[in-house]
Amino acid sequence: MSEPIKTRKEGGILEVTIDRPKANAIDLATSRIMGDIFAEFRDDPDMRVAILTAASQKFFCPGWDLKAASDSDGTEGDTVDGDYGVGGFGGLQELRGMNKPVICAVNGICCGGGLEIALSCDIILAAEHASFALPEIRSGTVADAASIKLPKRIPYHIAMEMLLTGRWLDADEAHKWGFVNRIFPADKLIDEAWEMARLLESGPPLVYAAIKEVVRDAEDSKFQDALNRITTRQLPTVDTLYGSEDMMEGFNAFAEKRDPVWKGR
Repeated sequence: MSEPIKTRKEGGILEVTIDRPKANAIDLATSRIMGDIFAEFRDDPDMRVAILTAASQKFFCPGWDLKAASDSDGTEGDTVDGDYGVGGFGGLQELRGMNKPVICAVNGICCGGGLEIALSCDIILAAEHASFALPEIRSGTVADAASIKLPKRIPYHIAMEMLLTGRWLDADEAHKWGFVNRIFPADKLIDEAWEMARLLESGPPLVYAAIKEVVRDAEDSKFQDALNRITTRQLPTVDTLYGSEDMMEGFNAFAEKRDPVWKGR
């Protein structure tokens, strides 16, 4: 059996492709592989941006592999409360310190845990035929991560309708409500994802890290409390940025009317 996750690197960009026919559902072993891949990406100073996509043009990911769970006798731990790996389900949802941009290129059906993984990324691009749903309600379970994230990302009543009814959204409606950034023809999607990745690769990695930590820290904080932690350099990434060569390089490049050369230090 081929590897369920394929990767390729170009410069500081990592492409991660879910390739687990027929539907790209994720079992425990696949989730652990994804966690290891994203942890390695996080910790590699030469890597700047990741793209997450899938091999199929029909399915991006339906989430948890219900068939594997129903076929399991429990001895392999292939159950909903098993070991998902270092990053939680899909490798991203609970991966601490992920301070690099991750782009999700949704090229088909994206539902359940697959949508939760997409919501763990920073930018979501979608093919015109992509569709989105949280059908867990029909399986008698809760979309736990989506129940936390989605009402903070889109209007509350739309999020609750998705959670309570499991209804499907096409790419246009997902874009309308704001959890999809852009929509492209299917044959252009991955090229557009790489174009965006190259743009981000050329940017300041220390600033990206600070932005991601500030956003996480401020999510449940009062404005002034969060701002105080930034201005007093209490956040590690902000402290690193404010004392960095890159920060001075940004100032110097502006004064000298040239493009900055970011070194990540």
